Amino acid sequence: MASQHRKPRFPGTRVAGIRTPALATAALTSVALLSQSANAAPADDGKPSLEEVEKKVDDLYRQAESATEKYNAAKEKTTKERGRVDGLLDDVARRTQKLNAAREELGSFAAAQYRTGASAPDTATFLLADSPQDYFDQTQLMSRLTDRQKGAVDDYVTEQSATMRKRQEAAESLAALTDTQSDLKAAKTAVQTKLSEARELLSRLTAEEKARLAAIEKEKQEAAARKAAELARQQAAEQAAKEQESAASSDTSASSSSSSADSSSYTTKAEKALAFARAQIGKPYVWGATGPDSYDCSGLTQAAWKAAGVSLPRTTYDQVNAGTTVSLADARPGDLVFFYDDVSHVGIYIGNGMMIHAPKPGAYVREESIYYDGESGIYSVVRPA
Repeated sequence: MASQHRKPRFPGTRVAGIRTPALATAALTSVALLSQSANAAPADDGKPSLEEVEKKVDDLYRQAESATEKYNAAKEKTTKERGRVDGLLDDVARRTQKLNAAREELGSFAAAQYRTGASAPDTATFLLADSPQDYFDQTQLMSRLTDRQKGAVDDYVTEQSATMRKRQEAAESLAALTDTQSDLKAAKTAVQTKLSEARELLSRLTAEEKARLAAIEKEKQEAAARKAAELARQQAAEQAAKEQESAASSDTSASSSSSSADSSSYTTKAEKALAFARAQIGKPYVWGATGPDSYDCSGLTQAAWKAAGVSLPRTTYDQVNAGTTVSLADARPGDLVFFYDDVSHVGIYIGNGMMIHAPKPGAYVREESIYYDGESGIYSVVRPA
């Protein structure tokens, strides 16, 4: 489809538009029956319909995931700020030690000057000397002592100024750390609030309503799988056309060889990242988690590509800029697929319109269609290496 060649985001028709007539009729009939039963309760009882509950729960999970990414960003910033503060405080302590040593040296010079009477006039010093040679020796010694005194004073002033600057820098970093800790706390509260609201809504459903909700979810997954299969056919056709074109042109230029080498290098890394991601399937989604026992969405993609030797940022907001954006039709295994306008979710593409991702609270790392939330949910595809 032409819409799949567009740069992020990727707008397009809903999955119903690509069904065969028979499948479409069956699916529409199924949805209609589910909707009728979901709305069987009297309209004036004040109770939301099952579809309204489902949409509200999905929205809450998305808001929780968005808040999770903000939490991840605040946590990362807090860690960096804390490390910076610790480093500055250590530096201030070392400089204070040097400052105290310089102060002691100045004190010893002052005491020595007092004992030797360095403040006496040169004539008096000459007359009190045992011999002219003693006078010259003493004068030379005091000259060297004066040079050392000047150097000690200069060192003291320089160290004092540097120490004051570092103390000010440490105070500012402490203030910044306090701010990021406040952001961290606010993001954590937002996540917990959204998850509590979602759990509260689901707890009110009867067993029959939960069964109908599961049936609706299954229908959505089947529609997403059909859409993924369509993308797989399109990608296969385009790949075959490219290979045919390449064979016809027989291009053996250096640039072509370089491109082939880059492609091979990416494939090797992507295979390692995907092998890691597959090994995590079945582990629970936990917000803020980076493994090894649980993950959130960006924690999983970061860990997968780390296994391939590629360092990705912690959050989806940064990961989306950590590579080259490609069209959906050109997506290759290993690419990162980002979702929603706020770029709050990410999965790792495995081919054939499918991905591995940590979906949401209460779910587990799994393989799923990239159309799990409809085509309009896809924001962009990024090749990270």
